[in-house]
Parts: sequence; C-alpha cells; structure tokens
Amino acid sequence: MQRKCARIEAVSPSHEKGTAFESSVIAIPPARIAEFKAIIESYDNLATLRTEDPRRHHLRLYFASDQKDTVNQLIESLRERFEIRRLL
Repeated sequence: MQRKCARIEAVSPSHEKGTAFESSVIAIPPARIAEFKAIIESYDNLATLRTEDPRRHHLRLYFASDQKDTVNQLIESLRERFEIRRLL
C-alpha cells in the first residue's frame, strides 16, 4: 500500500501580505547537500531549502521575488564548488 502525504507550504509570519514568492530547483551531489544548506541558511531570510526529490538529490529553493537576483548570484558563485545543476 502506497502512502500519500499532503504537501504543506507555509509562509513566514514576518513576510508582509502580498509578497510574491518564487522557487528554483537545483541538483547537487548528495555529499555536498548539508554544506550547501548551511551556506544558504547563513543568509538570514534569503531563501528556504527543501528536498524536492531525495532519490535524485533535487533541491528546491523558495524565496521572495525581490530576492531573485541575489539568490541567482549566490547560486552562480557556488556553482563550481558544489557542482550545481539548475533544473528549473
């Protein structure tokens, strides 16, 4: 029997109503995920990292639309170090 899990996405109460959010999907080698997550989380309120597909090591970054350029610059600066592949 296969279990179905509901997907719940919450918005931090610190964000104002009407703030638009976006996401980006990336893949990195599994051995690098913990280090990558630590770096992302060190930037307060920049992005939230969630596992999109654990078997394929796909990660989804959620961020406010007005932070898109900053998130893209950070991903680009870490691309070679973490062997990041953009999927979406």
